[in-house]
Amino acid sequence: MSKPRATNVGRSFRAAGSENSLIPQKLQDLLDTFDMFSDPADRTSMLLSYADQFQDVPANVAVRPFDCTHRVPQCESDAYAWAIKRPDDTLKLYFAVENPSGVSAKALATILDRTLSGLPAEQVAQVPMDIVERIFRQNISMGKGIGLMSMVQAVQALAKAASNGAQSRR
Repeated sequence: MSKPRATNVGRSFRAAGSENSLIPQKLQDLLDTFDMFSDPADRTSMLLSYADQFQDVPANVAVRPFDCTHRVPQCESDAYAWAIKRPDDTLKLYFAVENPSGVSAKALATILDRTLSGLPAEQVAQVPMDIVERIFRQNISMGKGIGLMSMVQAVQALAKAASNGAQSRR
């Protein structure tokens, strides 16, 4: 399937630097909001708010113990991700974060769900990993950053599988 171009996808996408790094508009709006807050305390407060809004994967999607194929590799918070393809060919993202102190993972999961769920799989698959740096900046350790980028990679992989017709629920 050919890659959508920024010129013919309308308002749901906005070019971010180059044609190859397209960011869905809802995600771009959120990134722009984070960019307005240079004070680390303000950014931390926003991230804590997103973490507080985290909703665990519902039982109709997955139950514990979760299938290890949905585990996000290298994530210190023992996170899991699912992408369910809807009848309208959009995705709904779900996450589980098993570490109760996995605040950053919960914040990112909430952000990814809110900004990417409802989009076609092809669009979700194109989200760049550098969104982690834009959201968290220097507020995270290298290990945590790698884990959070792995969450984005897991979502990309699930979206690619869904766009290729693979079942993403297990």
